[in-house]
Amino acid sequence: MMALTNPSAAVMAGLVPAIHALLYGRQKHVDARDKPGHDGVKLRRPLRSSSTRLLMALPAAATSFFFSSAPALADLKLCNRMSYVVEAAIGIDDKAATATRGWFRIDPATCRVVVHGTLAADRILLHASALGVYGASPLPQNGRDTLCVAPADFVIAAARQCRAGQTAAPFTQITPTQADDGNLVAYLAEDSEYDDEQARLAAIQRLLVIAGYDAAPIDGVDGPKTQGALAAFLKNRGLSADIVSQPNFFTTMIDAVQSPSATGLTWCNDTPHKVMAAVASDDGKAVVSRGWYRIDPGKCLHPDVTGQPKQIFSFAEAVDAENRTIKYKDRPLNWGGTKQLCTRENKFETTEQGDCGSGGFAATGFAPVDMASGGKTLRFAMP
Repeated sequence: MMALTNPSAAVMAGLVPAIHALLYGRQKHVDARDKPGHDGVKLRRPLRSSSTRLLMALPAAATSFFFSSAPALADLKLCNRMSYVVEAAIGIDDKAATATRGWFRIDPATCRVVVHGTLAADRILLHASALGVYGASPLPQNGRDTLCVAPADFVIAAARQCRAGQTAAPFTQITPTQADDGNLVAYLAEDSEYDDEQARLAAIQRLLVIAGYDAAPIDGVDGPKTQGALAAFLKNRGLSADIVSQPNFFTTMIDAVQSPSATGLTWCNDTPHKVMAAVASDDGKAVVSRGWYRIDPGKCLHPDVTGQPKQIFSFAEAVDAENRTIKYKDRPLNWGGTKQLCTRENKFETTEQGDCGSGGFAATGFAPVDMASGGKTLRFAMP
């Protein structure tokens, strides 16, 4: 019987000629961002057969699964060819019981062994999501299996009946490909079908955009715009250029992105609770509101605000593990104002700010943000 590996163990990605992919497609900054950087990288994307694609749904993104039947004989690796740092959980279904284990953090262009040894199981299941730094929590995949997960690293032996501290999450069955080295491999990929180098560059671009630097478009193709944005980011954050080639680069970059910035709007969560926030911008012609952006306790986040808006508005609320609004002294713990704009419970982006209810939205009180100095940090704290 194969055991699931320790989530902290990782291996670098190899060039394996298999194509398995769970992907987040390109979307507006509300769930993710784009853009990484590499010197002079202008690579063509390999063509891949569409006959092996199984479609799934993820937040503002399409999800593809490329697979072919292969016997489960060796280690199982998940390889990330997406422009997001992701966290994955694995389910092992074996007649009498179904177990889950996570979380396995996988940086772009890297692989992780998630199961060691010969796997004697009927099915292998997968649940994956992007880190909170990318904004709103991804919507559920359309997997047919609902299994239990936990907030921190976990092993759940009986994963079909959730207990206290566990939540249900959709899992999708995967059939990995057997690679030349005998291991089984499943690839997480986007519609753009990046190779490893392109995925890494696109991931850097995406984080640069989150941090407020113009590295668009997020396409995994290098150029002066990406290089200039990356150089400015490293200089402004006091990071040396050689950090880009280090294995912990994405950890370093995400830590920097989640700290206050002198430019643009920054939200910082000083509460012990998860905070979900929404932003709105008024360019004089229309007001666009969008959300939700997740801000973990002790972290900061930069919502994407493009163009030169005349006014920016903000709303945020603290929520529990079930995404229910937390109350403090019998009142919702939130940070907003009197400007009524449209929101809804799930991820959204809308320019319709009239009758919110008729469009399936709710009127929410936003507060104006003074951006006169070029940068503003809003800190959410307990009353």
